Amino acid sequence: MNDTIPVKAGWREWIALAVLALPTLLVSIDVYVLLLALPQLTADLGASSVEQLWITDIYGFLLAGFLITMGTLGDRIGRKKLLLIGAAAFGAASVVAAYSTSPAMLIASRAVLGVAGAILTPSTISLIRTLFRDPKQMGLAIGLWGTCFSAGAVIGPVIGGAMLTQFWWGSVFLLGVPAMVLLLVAGPFLLPEYRASDAGKLDLTSVALSLAAILPVIYGLKELAKNGWQVLPVAGIVIGLAFAVLFVGRQQRLEHPLLDLRLFASRPFSTALGGQMFGTLLMGAIMLFITRDLQLVEGLSPFAAGLWMMPAIVANTVSFIVSPILARRFRPAYVIGAGLAISVSGLIVLTQTDTTSGPTTLVTGFALIFLGAGPLVTLSIHLIMASAPPEKAGSAGALNETSGQFGFAFGLAALGSIGAAVYNNLFTPPNGVPAEAADAARESLADAVVAAKDLPADQARALLAPAREAFVSGLHLVAAISAAILAVVAVLIVRLLRDVPPTGTQSDGEDNEKEERVQVD
Repeated sequence: MNDTIPVKAGWREWIALAVLALPTLLVSIDVYVLLLALPQLTADLGASSVEQLWITDIYGFLLAGFLITMGTLGDRIGRKKLLLIGAAAFGAASVVAAYSTSPAMLIASRAVLGVAGAILTPSTISLIRTLFRDPKQMGLAIGLWGTCFSAGAVIGPVIGGAMLTQFWWGSVFLLGVPAMVLLLVAGPFLLPEYRASDAGKLDLTSVALSLAAILPVIYGLKELAKNGWQVLPVAGIVIGLAFAVLFVGRQQRLEHPLLDLRLFASRPFSTALGGQMFGTLLMGAIMLFITRDLQLVEGLSPFAAGLWMMPAIVANTVSFIVSPILARRFRPAYVIGAGLAISVSGLIVLTQTDTTSGPTTLVTGFALIFLGAGPLVTLSIHLIMASAPPEKAGSAGALNETSGQFGFAFGLAALGSIGAAVYNNLFTPPNGVPAEAADAARESLADAVVAAKDLPADQARALLAPAREAFVSGLHLVAAISAAILAVVAVLIVRLLRDVPPTGTQSDGEDNEKEERVQVD
């Protein structure tokens, strides 16, 4: 039947948000538990080193590559329809992955999961914009959705570690299946349908050019993060950028482009998108350093490390919920700037950690970083979605996620390389340690920990002490660089967004609409 979404969301819209948020939480968890399951599935399936790389990387490659296409496709054929297709594909591929009998079967299912994941996130964000027309309610809804997405990154190791101690490796792929079933059952009744009336046909040449631009760049950044500066990854980035130029040129000529570049003409849109990318770039890489510190320096299991990270999740949850409320009274620029100041203080705390005092200082710094990150994430998404016209909400959501993918990959490549360089320059193996173990330890702290397992206790301690010191020194430098960059980002955001009034005090995208007619089944 035809129905009209109310200006003020009621119980139906909030229940619909829960139906959208739960799959987001479990999909986020699913991404991070794979690394825990990798040793078991490798032994069971007999995966080679190359096959292991494909198993871990194919999801991220296709997720990043298809985000823009799927975001725009939802605007054209209907966001709810595409979301349900994505949920069905994700659930089915998860079952296939769980019961894979060969590396090739698992790689193929992970590829389908990547494409399905590219459907879910932009469709979810755009549907939230359709459900919540009131800017104040939309801000809170985005905050709650963002909490689920962020929480999955940290509690994934906790849940995954618990499951792997009780069940086989495939069980971790089944985590998202119940949520997808819930979405498929409840979605048709609770979620509105929205499609742009004059979106035009999907330009397949633009789809091909977008993949040719994004995939080589993501590949190059990931390889640089893993193996340092090499010719092939750099060539991949250059090739990707060349195709990006061709892609942009074609979008400027098309009447119905795959990506409407006019979105970037809005200062709030462009500033928020850039802020999101830099925030993900810095904080994503820092999170990787923290998880490694907890496990490799403090010697904690993945499960225990996940528990130590829970204070950061609590702080992040509070920040995500409170930020939209503060933005109703204070200008978003000032709320974001204040939050980033807190994150900078947390990064400074990380520079005070050492190898002997335990994880308290590290966890305190991490909690401050996540506490301050809430305004940047929630208010930036709100600005991005509110700045885009309703018929472009899917594209706007896809751009938000694509910027995050690029930021995360670039952050790991750049900051990871800095940390690795510090480690290689400072680590000196002690005398008396076998040459083979010393050579292995020169590669990274993770290699040092593996090499130490085969040594007598006194030699293991002698090897690990300088390795851990070198790693922590790298963490200190990365945290200091991140603090400096984030401070500059905070100043720029305050300067560029200072004219944006508090939420709900101006025409805010859908506020202009007296009534929005959508299809609700």
